[in-house]
Amino acid sequence: MKQLHKPRIRVLLALIAALILLGGGFVGGVSAERAGVLPGTLVFEPPDVASTFSIFWETWDLVQQHYVDRSAINPVQMTYGAIQGMLASLGDVGHTRFLSPQDLKSEQESLSGQLQGIGAELGVRNGRPTIVAPIPGSPAQKAGLRPGDTIVRVDGQDVSSLSLDQIVSLVRGKPGTSVTLTVIHRGETSLTNITIVRAEVKVPMVSWATLPGTTVAHVQVSEFGEHSTDQLVAAINAAHAAGATGLILDLRNNPGGLLQEAVGTASQFLRDGNVLLERDAQGHTRPFPVQSGGVALDDPLVVLVNEGSASSAEVVAGAIQDHKRAPLVGTITFGTGTVLTQYNLSDGSAVLLGTSEWLTPDGHQIWHHGIVPNIQVALPPDAVPLIPEEESSLTPEQLQASQDTQLLRALQELTQSTTPQ
Repeated sequence: MKQLHKPRIRVLLALIAALILLGGGFVGGVSAERAGVLPGTLVFEPPDVASTFSIFWETWDLVQQHYVDRSAINPVQMTYGAIQGMLASLGDVGHTRFLSPQDLKSEQESLSGQLQGIGAELGVRNGRPTIVAPIPGSPAQKAGLRPGDTIVRVDGQDVSSLSLDQIVSLVRGKPGTSVTLTVIHRGETSLTNITIVRAEVKVPMVSWATLPGTTVAHVQVSEFGEHSTDQLVAAINAAHAAGATGLILDLRNNPGGLLQEAVGTASQFLRDGNVLLERDAQGHTRPFPVQSGGVALDDPLVVLVNEGSASSAEVVAGAIQDHKRAPLVGTITFGTGTVLTQYNLSDGSAVLLGTSEWLTPDGHQIWHHGIVPNIQVALPPDAVPLIPEEESSLTPEQLQASQDTQLLRALQELTQSTTPQ
């Protein structure tokens, strides 16, 4: 979850202080910089880490003098890599992190609901890059990408050894340009080349559908970005108008997002009390109360979570569980428990730093532990969760025959709770 603070001048740790220097400043005349003030910055090297930090400079000098591939010595990339390593050592895996200028732009696009690219969510399934779902109406969907497609190559480049972030950077691009994905459709073995023209894509953060043969609405929140609470309210109201008698709130593979949107989402289902407690580095605790005016206070409800549910998704799930509002179905969540503050750096990059920890309303710690569902159900190894966009074309029999055992168990729970006794 992110609390986006206004940019400010900060005195950061010695590593960031030293690493702000880029380019030729590292190659020659570095001894003066190591003495204290760093030219071009307002940051001083704290004297208490000078001896510890000296080995960084020793290593830097060894690379500059002796590394065989001279073309690989890129001061900017080496700087970024060192910052990433420092932040990774804090143990806030997948949350506290460094964003290059391009990464920061992508992060902002994601939270705003706008991106430039093909319009598909990418993930990893069985160790392979996979299309989780094309966005409805996106270039990806129109070109024929399907949920579960495995990506083998991007513009002819084998991606088997690349990270997911690296693959995303290859796939994204300026509107009007094209990219060719070589994929294997789920259930097939042959390679298929799909050329897609990139565009400006509006990403809905909330989608819903009535499950075939039922009066239960499957409401999926994919991320907590700007206006996601408004989108959720609109989805719930539309489900009510369509005759929904129960809701499945799907937070699977939701990586989190903005804290205020998580509070707004949880408040649609809770009458009073707190959504979460926030504890800062000094041990001070701040409650975040439920906001009044929820639109689904009395709806029968089940919440779906899995190991991809993180940060703000865990805030919502933890609040609903502690208030005993609804059962959680699925697998243990990721275990991200820090609140991020964004600090912008001088070259357009940024550090997202965990500056406080969040607890559930009852004071349970989620960081490194995750949330344990009330009903633990794992998906079969090769199964991909159903999404609302797929369900409108299914028959009731096809829904029941699907491999989304978590969704089917949630539906079973709702059916039991609404059946007259």
